[in-house]
Formats: sequence, structure tokens, C-alpha cells
Amino acid sequence: MSKTAQMIDVSTQDKPNQIDEIRSQIAVLKDQVNKADIESKKLVEKRDQLNVQVTKLNLEIRDVKKARDEVNKKVHTIKQERDGVRVKIKPILDEIQAIQDKKEELRKKMPHVRQKDIQKEIDKIDWTIQTETLDLQEEKRLIGEIKLLETQLVGYRKLEKENKKISEHIHERKTLDAQAESFHKELSALSSESQRLHESMIAKIAEVKKVKEEADGLHKNFIENREKTRNLRVEIAVLTGQMLGLRNTLREQNKDLREKAIVERIKVMAIRQKEKEEADVIRNQKMLDDQVLKSKLGAQAKEKLDKGEKLSWNEFQLLDSDEDTEDTDTQK
Repeated sequence: MSKTAQMIDVSTQDKPNQIDEIRSQIAVLKDQVNKADIESKKLVEKRDQLNVQVTKLNLEIRDVKKARDEVNKKVHTIKQERDGVRVKIKPILDEIQAIQDKKEELRKKMPHVRQKDIQKEIDKIDWTIQTETLDLQEEKRLIGEIKLLETQLVGYRKLEKENKKISEHIHERKTLDAQAESFHKELSALSSESQRLHESMIAKIAEVKKVKEEADGLHKNFIENREKTRNLRVEIAVLTGQMLGLRNTLREQNKDLREKAIVERIKVMAIRQKEKEEADVIRNQKMLDDQVLKSKLGAQAKEKLDKGEKLSWNEFQLLDSDEDTEDTDTQK
């Protein structure tokens, strides 16, 4: 085999190894692609689950915020009502204070005698007028004294009137205080509820942020994994192209080798045919020469036999062979 043929053969033998190696690499890459696809599917499923959770939490946050806002709206309304009550209380307190000041002025003008003592004195004088026989002058004097004493009672009556007013205002204030206290208790309860709802909303917002960050991280991993898969597929395509190129090259090389082998076989067959033909020519020529020689020797042996000369064993065999040949020819 020539040096060139040897080089071609070595290259041809190397390409199947290269193809096998590439096929192995492609198998490894395809396995990585399959694993990456499975991982991508898991990432997408978990990401979508988290996004559903985010949507659910956002709806819950919206509902909690709505409830909190409604509570805050009630708080605002009740505060207005409470403030309205407080506004009503202030004039009452001012009025009470004004009455207290008025009472102080009245007390300054009143005698230093207790009201019941004055009334007792009036009752005593009146009883005297009613039960005793008095002259006209004495009766007038006592009546005048009663009038004077009643004049002193006017201040006390005015004080009683003002005290009654104060009692009414105090009662009104207590009613308003009770309303304000009721509003305050309701505000405290609503404020606690608003705080609870607000804290719940803040906790859910924090949870949404955490879940969303996790979902974003999974989506990022999915994008990276998809890019990795894309690169692997590109690499597979490149290797597949190389493998197909090697197969085509190997096919062409095998075709060339087959064609050269055919040419070589044709050459060998031509040489063998030529050698056979040459051998046939030589064999035929030898057979012809042997026949001529045999005929010549046979003629010589027959001539000796006709002359009565003694024949050798070979000559005798030769004549016997000729007779057999003649008999064969005659039978034909």
C-alpha cells in the first residue's frame, strides 16, 4: 500500500473515533439540556405558584386596607361627633362659671343670716298676726317687718334659681360627658381595630415583598437556565454539524477507497486473465509440440515395425497409443 493510501486509511480510521467522541459529547449535552429543561419546568411551576400567592396576598391586602379605611372613616366621623359634644360642653361650663360668679355677687348683697332663720322669723310673725289680737298699728308694723324679711329672702330665691340653672347645666353636661365617654370608648375600640388591621396589612405587605423577591429570584434563575439551555442547544447544533461533516467526509473517503479498491481488483483480474491466457497459449503450444513429436516418433516406430526391426518399450507404447487413438477416431 502506498504512503498516500496509508495516510488516507489512517485518516479514515480516525474519523469514526472523532464521530463517536462527538456523539458522546452530544449525548452528554442532551442530558444536560434535559436536566436543564426539567429544572426550568420546576422553576416555572414554583415561580407561578409564588405569583399566585402574591396575587392572593395583594387581594387580601386590598381587603384589609379597605376594612382599615372604613374603620378610619368611622373614627373620623366619631371624632367629629365627639368634638361636637365637646363643643357643646364648653358653653355649658362657661355658663356655669358665669352663674357661679353671679351667685358670688348675690352673696355679697345678702344679710349674714341664714335663709331658714329668716323664714322661721317670717313664719313666727305671720303666726302672731294670725293668732293674736293686734291693734292696727302693731299689725302694720309686723306686716312691714315681714315685707322687710321677705326682701332679704329674694337674694336666697335668686340663689336657688341660679342653683337650679346650675343643676340643669350639670345634668346636661353629664349627659354630654356620657356621650363623649361612649364616643371615646368606641374610638378606642376602633383605633385598636384600625391598628390591628394596619399591622396585618404591613405584615402582608412584607410577606408579599418576600414572596415576590423569591419569585423574582426564581424567574431570574429560569432566564439564566433558559440561556444555558439555548447555549447547550447551539453547542449541540455545532457538534451535530461537525459530526455530519465528518460523516460526509468519511462517506466520500470510503467511496474513493471503494472505487480505488475496484480499480485495483480490475487490474488484478486483468493481470490474472492475461497470465491465464499466456499460460493457455504456452500449454496449447506445448500440447501441439508434443503431438507433433509424438506423431514423428510414432511414424518412425511404425516404419521400424514395417521393416521388422525391434521396437523399444516406449515405441511400442507409442504405437499402442496411436492405435487406440485411431480406433477412437474410427468409432466416432
